[in-house]
Amino acid sequence: MAILLLEDGSVHYGKAFGKRGTTSGEICFNTGMTGYQEVFTDPSYYGQVLIMNSVHIGNYGVKDGDIESDGVKIKGLIGRNLEEQFSRIQAKGSLDEYLKANNIVCIEGVDTRALVAHVRVKGAMNCIISSEITDIDQLKAMLAQTPSMDGLELASAVSTETEYELGDPGADIRIAVMDYGVKQHILQCMVERGAFVKVFPARTSLEKVRAFHPHGYFLSNGPGDPAPMDYAIPTVKEILKDKKPLFGICLGHQLLALANDIPTFKMHHGHRGLNHPVKNLVTGRCEITTQNHGFGVDPAAVRKASNIEITHVNLNDESIEGIRLKDRPAFSVQYHPEATPGPHDSRYLFDDFIELIKKHK
Repeated sequence: MAILLLEDGSVHYGKAFGKRGTTSGEICFNTGMTGYQEVFTDPSYYGQVLIMNSVHIGNYGVKDGDIESDGVKIKGLIGRNLEEQFSRIQAKGSLDEYLKANNIVCIEGVDTRALVAHVRVKGAMNCIISSEITDIDQLKAMLAQTPSMDGLELASAVSTETEYELGDPGADIRIAVMDYGVKQHILQCMVERGAFVKVFPARTSLEKVRAFHPHGYFLSNGPGDPAPMDYAIPTVKEILKDKKPLFGICLGHQLLALANDIPTFKMHHGHRGLNHPVKNLVTGRCEITTQNHGFGVDPAAVRKASNIEITHVNLNDESIEGIRLKDRPAFSVQYHPEATPGPHDSRYLFDDFIELIKKHK
């Protein structure tokens, strides 16, 4: 047996899966039907307990290539049916084995659709899963010690500890990546377009980054609240002074906004899934996008800013999905154009970044 307790006092019972133990974090949900391994290894989920809304998770197993980082980053997993048997011949093992190897506590047998509906109404909150403790009062006391995601800096916890390089060192384009929890397929999208990429730890000084002599800068995705990242916001401000092309995704989008005095805010329950419609206001075209974020940039502040143009908006709630600066070659999007998993409607943004670098070399 396993127990799921939410911060609002609601209790759900199910079966234990993965590691036996206790875990807590902010509850969130993903509506995607496929790509669960890429989702679980996305560093942006660090600190969160994830509901997978699709009924069957694990039915095609796991394999080495379907990862976005060096391991599973979610704090816990909630599923309707978490499957031990799998059908894909290329799979290296079962989901249960994989989650146990990564020390992830899970619960299955939960009505995930009802739970998602509950979170959509009540909003993001902390929760705790346990397959070893049955005393609800004890779980409540433990849950009370779990920090709120609002105001929590997590990017430095998932960033690389050492610099590393990808691509051809002799390439004409050199991109410095500030790693706040970067997904591996984001780096691959730049390397595939002929760039030589060097990835720097989140707290690297700009002097050290400049020594790489980059032609462009990239601000990565990542977990947690962007507002307390007092080491990153000043760095982005200094990067902008170089007037070199800059591209930000997700957390990087929020940091670009903060560096231009645009505040961020905690969303009611965030955007996480593979089917979020976004309109490109520059081209007039719509894109189906992959998203994973619980914070956003203040729409009113963006619209008042004289040096910022809104380039993309979410068609579900009209939230800001993309901006670019009018006085610098810098732009960003809130969603994930690399889309692993998800549709590739937005991968043109990497082409735009490369062309922007060529233009300003």
